[in-house]
Amino acid sequence: MSDHVISPNPWMMLPFAILLGTIALAPLWFADWWAKHYPKVAFALGAMTLGYYLFGLHAYPRVLAVAHEYLSFIALIGALFVVSGGIHISVKGEATPLANVMFLLIGAVLANVLGTTGASMLLIRPWIRMNKYRITAHHIVFFIFIISNVGGCLTPIGDPPLFLGFLKGIPFGWVAEHCWPMWATGLGILLAMFFVVDSFNYRRAPKVIREKETAHEQWRFDGLASVFFLAVILGAVFIKQPIFLREALMVAAAIGSYYTTRKPVHEANHFNFHPIQEVAILFLGIFATMMPALDWLQINAAKLGDPTPAFFFWGSGALSSVLDNAPTYLSFLSALMGAAQDSDVQRLLATQSTNLVAISVGAVFFGANTYIGNGPNFMVKAIADQQKVRTPTFLGYVFRFTLPFMGTMLLVVWWLFFR
Repeated sequence: MSDHVISPNPWMMLPFAILLGTIALAPLWFADWWAKHYPKVAFALGAMTLGYYLFGLHAYPRVLAVAHEYLSFIALIGALFVVSGGIHISVKGEATPLANVMFLLIGAVLANVLGTTGASMLLIRPWIRMNKYRITAHHIVFFIFIISNVGGCLTPIGDPPLFLGFLKGIPFGWVAEHCWPMWATGLGILLAMFFVVDSFNYRRAPKVIREKETAHEQWRFDGLASVFFLAVILGAVFIKQPIFLREALMVAAAIGSYYTTRKPVHEANHFNFHPIQEVAILFLGIFATMMPALDWLQINAAKLGDPTPAFFFWGSGALSSVLDNAPTYLSFLSALMGAAQDSDVQRLLATQSTNLVAISVGAVFFGANTYIGNGPNFMVKAIADQQKVRTPTFLGYVFRFTLPFMGTMLLVVWWLFFR
């Protein structure tokens, strides 16, 4: 984000609201029309906001900063998508509820090493395959809840907001030291909920089908070369200068992985570029149209309520559900500095530790609440849709899963730690 504060007209948040509304409702009401015309909607609404910032506010540095953020985002997401498409993990045996819980737990831990995006892209295809005889909406949604979001709350690598905090001066180990109780509580609640839901689903699947589908399967890992390219991408995340070197390395790793992957591996993964194309187009519109909302938040976050842990948890969390959670985290970090009248991060760690934990946990956890709250969410949905898995609509996701499951977990975490 640019250091220069922009004060947009609040009415200019309307294109962002319209884009969110169409993403939520158009696939439900006008599915065929949306499938054909979503690029036009995203480009048109994004162009309106960009035109206002360029020709109305003359905020050229702000637009350039957002363009860089978008390029970094799509380079990371795209590179991980391509590289993970070059890795095929075969699974063995039927996916019992307990086996699924263990897979999700391992994925949650792995998210702190590979990042939620890397872990999601690597594991979503094996997850679909191991549950293929009974795969349904709850498998995809809980995967997003746990591996794409909540799991990555222990390290700065885990989720983009925490990485931005690391770049601002928060020590690498501070997150794990202070956030592990919330991580363990939230993860434990979600895994218990999933086990109950998945047990009902498992008992409904005829045993003869389970045995037929899984009898021939063996554990197997194909695509060892792509593991090297995955390591290049993760290493590139930490490169800050010179500008665009990080993104260039990611793109180079993706190209290297694509051309060194054997055709049978891509075929086994049903690999094509449609999911990343959809994500790139929609998030181009989101990054452009959310500028007025983020800039308004930057100015007014400190005025929205008393600077208590509950305020920072629910405030940063609620906005991370519909805005990109990384800049939302930075906005609330700025609000915390303003409320404390201290911009020194080291002193904030000593005097505002609980508030800073509330911002961190809120940004990471609430990113699971919608498909657009965190980068990998929509990518997981796109891959699942490509493989003909039934996924909930935008509103179905919120009302059928977020409110009863994530909502309950978030209330418990608030009650225990931030009340």
